[in-house]
Amino acid sequence: MDDAPLEQYAPHATLLGELPIRRLLPVRQRRLVGPWCFLDRYGPLTFAGGKPMDVAPHPHAGLQTVTWLLDGEVVHHDSLGGEGLIRPGALSLMTAGSGIAHAEESPGENSGKLNGVQLWVALPDAHRHTAAHYEHHAEMPQLELPGCRINLIAGEMAGQVSPAQAYSPILGASITVDRGREVELPLQGAFEHAVVLLTGDLSVEGQELARDTLYYAGTARRQIGMRSREGARVLLIGGAPFGETILMWWNFVARTPEEIAAVRLDWEEHRRFGDVKVYRGPRISAPELMHLRRS
Repeated sequence: MDDAPLEQYAPHATLLGELPIRRLLPVRQRRLVGPWCFLDRYGPLTFAGGKPMDVAPHPHAGLQTVTWLLDGEVVHHDSLGGEGLIRPGALSLMTAGSGIAHAEESPGENSGKLNGVQLWVALPDAHRHTAAHYEHHAEMPQLELPGCRINLIAGEMAGQVSPAQAYSPILGASITVDRGREVELPLQGAFEHAVVLLTGDLSVEGQELARDTLYYAGTARRQIGMRSREGARVLLIGGAPFGETILMWWNFVARTPEEIAAVRLDWEEHRRFGDVKVYRGPRISAPELMHLRRS
């Protein structure tokens, strides 16, 4: 199984406000990798003024949001009063649970760079109505393995454990592979995994990877081999197969169309989510609710 080729899924180009992004998950052929249900890639971008990241207040429910930067800065504010200045190496984790609103912006004082990813984690049924809360971790556990350095975002790897609150068996790691090196990373055989090349060049088990593309590694792998000629930065995500069927619409993860309709109505009628009071500008209205087929 370790030698099976990776399944390749091309990204979908779209906009987050005015910011160009590449959406890697979900795609039609693959909706989940473990509990990971959403992956957006933005940057690398340089700018001299303005706010390339300017996402007005919007709601989330039934999921966790994960923001991880390679370069630049983003400010998080939410309706509970949570605030976090996100820089490279820091983790922004928002557990939406039964409902929360937040806004994300480039700060006024910035480096003129923006480069990162945002991911969502589907909450299992037993925890998806938990009380919302926000975590900001200025530093995450780091591992040194031959030929690479690893920032552990979620879960555990090689004896290190992330402080990020997790509700399902999960793995998230940002890996820097050194120039001209070949590395072997340990994996949990009960997990499914996927790899995304963020910068540089990389081959996995001899298969050359395109940047900003999701490569699904399947299950039952106990290790994965990577090699880079000039150096690379890589995102590795995984987890136990989720085992629950979800329905994802706009910013919500639910189980039925009726639940989606109810949570959308609560947002439109200013119930449940609260306001992001420090944001200067209007909040985002929910799209029209078209017919939803059952999950």
